[in-house]
Amino acid sequence: MTRIRRLLAPVALMVVAATALSGCLYSQIPAAPTERPSASRTPDPTIGAELSRFYEQDVQWSQDGALETATVTAPLDWNEPDAGEIELAVVRQQATGGEPMGSLLLNPGGPGGSGFDFVAQSVDFAVSERLQERYDIVGFDPRGVGRSSSVHCLDTAAMDEYLYGLPEHERGTPEWEEELTAENRAFAEACEANSAGILPFITTEQAARDMDLLRGVLGDDKLTYLGYSYGTFLGATYAKLFPQRVGRLVLDGAIDPSVSGTDVGVTQGLGFEKALRTYMQSCLETEGCPFGGSVDQAMGDLAALLASVDRDPLPAPDGRQLGADSLMTGIIAALYAQENWPYLTQALAQALQGDPSTAFLLADFYNGREDGEYTDNSTEAFQAYNCMDYPTDESQEELDASEQLLRREAPTIAPYWDGPSVCEVWPFEPTGVREKIAASGAAPIVVVGTTGDPATPYEWAVSLADQLSSGVLITFEGEGHTAYNGSSDCIDGAVDAYFLDGEVPEDGLTCTP
Repeated sequence: MTRIRRLLAPVALMVVAATALSGCLYSQIPAAPTERPSASRTPDPTIGAELSRFYEQDVQWSQDGALETATVTAPLDWNEPDAGEIELAVVRQQATGGEPMGSLLLNPGGPGGSGFDFVAQSVDFAVSERLQERYDIVGFDPRGVGRSSSVHCLDTAAMDEYLYGLPEHERGTPEWEEELTAENRAFAEACEANSAGILPFITTEQAARDMDLLRGVLGDDKLTYLGYSYGTFLGATYAKLFPQRVGRLVLDGAIDPSVSGTDVGVTQGLGFEKALRTYMQSCLETEGCPFGGSVDQAMGDLAALLASVDRDPLPAPDGRQLGADSLMTGIIAALYAQENWPYLTQALAQALQGDPSTAFLLADFYNGREDGEYTDNSTEAFQAYNCMDYPTDESQEELDASEQLLRREAPTIAPYWDGPSVCEVWPFEPTGVREKIAASGAAPIVVVGTTGDPATPYEWAVSLADQLSSGVLITFEGEGHTAYNGSSDCIDGAVDAYFLDGEVPEDGLTCTP
């Protein structure tokens, strides 16, 4: 059974490739603030006795330069709190302007993105200076991710083969599907063997309950939260579970929680095809573009390049070979932000000359690979969450119809967008449901959507804001993945005003760069 690719990445990816290519480190941490005592906590009568030991735990913070770090203990399974424990890694930058309004929790997306690194390495990208002055900025690695109790699958060599290896059989043939299924099965079995029994509990609902625990141990009565990309699904799930504990939530680059996994993949494929055409139009108007003619002609030439490297991969000095799948990964990585388009032009121009270096660099950043090593476990955590969150109950007829739509409407991307899914051979059945989220009784929840967002298409933001009983939609008319703290003073002003003053934006507000 063929499944459509699902692809979400941490929002931090938008700047990672560009900053690394230019040799810059995206990390500006202010001087250490004056240390203050931990917030006092009054026992919450709504927390049952079986959970009180988690909510009332004494968190020990350690100073790490300008930041504080801590480890919080959570139940392995919130449905059976005595079945075991996991650890959650947390980092906090104290409010730089003095006494804080409270904690502002962040999630950069994924699933699998490290909120710890997001704050520790990119706090100025994550939130504005105004919010840093008034809030303690808190990042955390969700269960299964990074420094928390994590999913582990393959070593570096095996991961290289899994992500960059070239299939022996012709794409689309039954033999090709069998080959990829065998690779997926080996990956899934390795994840089960190396993850200390946590795989069944790597779900967004469990992670949302962890987030309420963090709210509690931080001493906040309600959750204040900024979630990007997949982080919008985490935030919406929190609101579904704990509507009365919702404080000020902003969800940027929204996922529609009601769509199936196949629909997610198809919609993203269409979104990236659209973004690729927009990029190509810009490229054709720019000196040094390796393509010519109309957009249709240039897209045809790009399709020919992809087919060429699929037949005859480009060798790299490190021994790897750039095939069509890795080239497509590099293309997708660059499309997350308009600022990265020059690097995409460079990668494609080089590939046309037989040089895969920049294409590999972009693909490596997408996969969390640097200097021949994997710097995080985002790929493993991504698969673990998706395989548990998305039911695999689509019929073959539905899958075939989706594949036909993708091939008709996204002809450049489609050949490299489908194939056997690792979730077909995952060792545990999914427990997630796909349904609309109303979160009745929650305070206003601000949803930000970008009209040219390829990864979380604008229609998902419209849908989520409509589903939420208190949803408020802000639209950014622009390109790239997510909008806050970027190129629009209008977006930044509306979001900051909500976090700082509780000023709810006008529903339907539209902003431009």
